[in-house]
Amino acid sequence: MRVPRDHDGFRREKWAIAALFCFLGFQYATWASRLPALKTRLDLTEQELGLLLTACGAGAAASFPLVAFLTRRLGSRRLALGSALCLAALLVALSVVPDYPTALLVVCCDGVAVGCLNVAMNAQGAALETKYGRTAMSQLHATFSAGLLGAALLASGVNAVTPAVTAHFATAAVLLSLLLAWARPRLLADRDGAGAADTSPPATEGKPGKRRGALTPPSRMTLWMGCAMAFGTITEGAMNDWSALYLKDVVKASSTVAPLGIAVVSVMMLLARACADRWRSRWGDGPVVRVGSAAAGLGLALALPAGGVLPTLVGFACVGLGAAAITPCVYVAAAARGADALALVAAMGTTGLLAGPALIGFVAGAGGLTLGMGAVAASALIVSLCALRIRWGALGPAVEVPSSAP
Repeated sequence: MRVPRDHDGFRREKWAIAALFCFLGFQYATWASRLPALKTRLDLTEQELGLLLTACGAGAAASFPLVAFLTRRLGSRRLALGSALCLAALLVALSVVPDYPTALLVVCCDGVAVGCLNVAMNAQGAALETKYGRTAMSQLHATFSAGLLGAALLASGVNAVTPAVTAHFATAAVLLSLLLAWARPRLLADRDGAGAADTSPPATEGKPGKRRGALTPPSRMTLWMGCAMAFGTITEGAMNDWSALYLKDVVKASSTVAPLGIAVVSVMMLLARACADRWRSRWGDGPVVRVGSAAAGLGLALALPAGGVLPTLVGFACVGLGAAAITPCVYVAAAARGADALALVAAMGTTGLLAGPALIGFVAGAGGLTLGMGAVAASALIVSLCALRIRWGALGPAVEVPSSAP
């Protein structure tokens, strides 16, 4: 028997989970926006600053075994709250680190906490869709971008008052703590299915009788999801890092026009994520990912030989539009297969985000930036091929579920 959907409950819990996505974007952009000040205060070289950035991503990518274990033991709600508190504290710690080795340690710990929150908040989002039989994940991912924007505005405002990094990061930590306090009572309780143990399907990743708490070998389906996530984040990350340079050096755009590459990709991705949940409800996750990634790859591939600023920007817009729903949909599919699958897929996504720009740089160094951007188009097309092998779930009617505990 179909149970009426609790629209008020859905909205309340969706906004609470959205607060976690906003939290992560805000926290990351806060310390990233003050890298020049940290570089000056710690007297870092360009290479040391690059290593500092790598340490954060390496911590997130290497956190897979710990994240899988903690998700099973704590559930997504407690893991989300605990890792978010750690991120707020690490933000303050980064503002007072006395030397470079300590900064490396803090940033690496920040990456581990990012990995934990990334998995936990996506598990919450997937559980929300399962609980109410409604799509929401794309809009949740859009709020990550809102967090980035909010952090940029705060950085600008604080800088106008004082250049002190400590005051900036302390203010950000207070705002993040208030956001977390607001979201806490509205998050899905783990008994509602937010914990990975509850969201795992009957067919688990490992063999029957596997000891609880131990990692299980990934299935072929999970590996396809991981590949789709990795190549999807390679596409997304490479566009952010290389689009402006491609416009300037290859298309010969002016210094005023070149930054529009990042803007076009970002705006189209944000708009698409705001609409993608309706597309998912109408056509399903599989078609949205397959068609979107194919459109991203083909649009960019056709724009490269055409040349010119306008065709290039249109190609970049195709990437932003087509790639927007890849990560939300793959996270939902991975969460349905349990904690280990979700943690592994998230780790592969982080690895793609880290390795992608460097890989494209290597290709560009060997054959030019046009070939490098061609590799970005190929990455998007690979996602479309991977999506053919993934078993995409379908949201059913809403069912009776116990209300969330505060």
